[in-house]
Amino acid sequence: MSEAGSILGIGFNDPFTVGLIGLAFMFVLVLSGVRVVFAASITGLLGLVELLGWGPAAGIIGTIPHSKSSTYALSVLPMFIFIGFLAFHAGITQQLFNAARKWLAWLPGGLAVATVMATAGFGAVSGASTATAAVFSRVAIPEMLKNGYDRKLAAGVVAAGGTLASLIPPSAILVIYAIIVEESVGALLLAGFLPGFVSALIYGGIIVLWALYRPKEAPAMEPSTWPERFKSLPGISPIILVIAIIMSSIYYGWATPTEAGALGATVVFILALIKGTRTKTIAQALMESAKLTAMIFSLIWGVLIFVRFLGFSGLPEAFTSWITNLDAPPIVIMICILLAYAILGMFMDAIGMLLLTLPVVYPAVMALGYDSIWFGIIVVKMAEVCLITPPIGLNCFVVNGVRPDIPLSDIFRGVGLFFIADVVTIALLLMFPEIVTWLPELMRG
Repeated sequence: MSEAGSILGIGFNDPFTVGLIGLAFMFVLVLSGVRVVFAASITGLLGLVELLGWGPAAGIIGTIPHSKSSTYALSVLPMFIFIGFLAFHAGITQQLFNAARKWLAWLPGGLAVATVMATAGFGAVSGASTATAAVFSRVAIPEMLKNGYDRKLAAGVVAAGGTLASLIPPSAILVIYAIIVEESVGALLLAGFLPGFVSALIYGGIIVLWALYRPKEAPAMEPSTWPERFKSLPGISPIILVIAIIMSSIYYGWATPTEAGALGATVVFILALIKGTRTKTIAQALMESAKLTAMIFSLIWGVLIFVRFLGFSGLPEAFTSWITNLDAPPIVIMICILLAYAILGMFMDAIGMLLLTLPVVYPAVMALGYDSIWFGIIVVKMAEVCLITPPIGLNCFVVNGVRPDIPLSDIFRGVGLFFIADVVTIALLLMFPEIVTWLPELMRG
């Protein structure tokens, strides 16, 4: 029996067995309602103590917060988060929705299509799915209900549209993936652009088809005049400018992702001042950004403690060996992995799910010969799906929190249409990986 085992009274000599027990224990904690940060850190602490003893375990755990907080790549997160909160408080969101409505509302289900495109545009400056869903619950749902839209569809559009922020750069979850697997942040952000655009188009297309089938649930509106449409364009210029700055500076190598985020935040800050945004409002955006950043950093610390434990247990290596020795084509194994993510996402939040599974799954996927950036986009797309699937479906709860008059059951029914759209998108990314890899390869070339 090891020294650590005698301390804990467990006495397992096989690190792999300790790893399996720790993994099961962590999932039991999460499913019983313990927050991921606490479940992961407690399990990691107990596991490291069992394997190494109190002294070495405390030494490892004590260095994680500083070593990871001082990682340069992480500094991009507060920049992207601040851009989103400030854009909302500066009123840019409302202008974006108004412009999309004037250009697209004439389509069957046009107001819902406009909402999807507006959420995609806001996602390009916010990077936070829940924030996008909360904002458009206030902006778009009242407009759709006023124009006779079915409330299930109206709520479902906003909940699903909010998920686009997870994929379209700047995306906080893509940055977290890059940090965990030690991949290029810039390449991943570029890789998310086309898949995000494709997802938005598929959402829009399925809304149009649904509106043609059930026109009473998503009526078209009178088209705006061309002068009205062009008059709405200056309102979206701040978002176009921020997207252009972030994407071009990363693509051409003029700036690192952190510097690009800082430039984008500066532009939004100046525009907010020009629009006459009050100092109190800017301070509120800063405070909300700080709270969300602290939450994400704490989650990363807790999960990395768990990751250290898994590394010492040898569980990732064992899982990789098992996966690569399976008598099945790699694409079949990949589909099984994605199905496992879909099931797991019903019970966990997206970031926590990725942080807890990647240390085990990622090495196995790389051993199968898949591209790291491609897998990052695929797994983040799966995280998007998890944001709208019951019983967790975080975006659905956000919409319900803003609009308690719409029952949660109606919201979950409303996102069913978009779950089908997500399946189509994932199938396209599996069949045509070039959709993901094209822009990063251009950057490298």
